[in-house]
Amino acid sequence: KEPAAAIVETLKDVSAHEGEDAVFECRLSRETTQDAQWFLGDVPLQSNEMNEIRVQGTRHSLVLRKVTLEDCGSISFKVGQHTSTA
Repeated sequence: KEPAAAIVETLKDVSAHEGEDAVFECRLSRETTQDAQWFLGDVPLQSNEMNEIRVQGTRHSLVLRKVTLEDCGSISFKVGQHTSTA
């Protein structure tokens, strides 16, 4: 069983104008196969034409494309017992 990854670089608040992309990033203490999940409010996000979820080593990023007023709210990143919110 692998040790749990911790969040070492937390999410930062992002402001974007309607129609722009908003990018959120955080970094983990180690690469992990543990499930990492992004949320907008309480809604889990999937990678699709509106959201791009990327993992590059220990860096996890979320791109919300062409944001609208409906995208306003808290973004959370969860891995294991750790959560970061912006």
